[in-house]
Amino acid sequence: MTYAGDVSPIDAYAALQADADAVLVDVRTQAEWTYVGLPDLTDLGKRVVTIEWQTFPDGARNADFLEQLRGAGLGEDTPIYFLCRSGVRSAAAAELATARGLGPAYNISDGFEGPHDDEGHRGVAGWKAAGLPWRQG
Repeated sequence: MTYAGDVSPIDAYAALQADADAVLVDVRTQAEWTYVGLPDLTDLGKRVVTIEWQTFPDGARNADFLEQLRGAGLGEDTPIYFLCRSGVRSAAAAELATARGLGPAYNISDGFEGPHDDEGHRGVAGWKAAGLPWRQG
């Protein structure tokens, strides 16, 4: 592992609550934020930073990702918790951020909706399934 580590959604929320400097970065697409929902950190007095890892609809990797992280005020010594749908894109984002000196960077395992279950459905794990606050985009 080339980043600070994988954390559960509940542990990530607790870390965001405990550390005023910790930031949640949702790396899903605009379509996912709009139609699936977003974590809601209002009760923590924080906002979710939204930066696409891959662009929609073509799925191309966002070439400006690092610049957008820095533009959002994230840098060295800023604890960053990356979130995607299932924990794959967010792990890649955490690796890149770490390699470029940002963070410590963490991957939120199971993401917002979790992996597919045996029937091909999501929602059995992840941020939403953990009962953490979220809102429809």
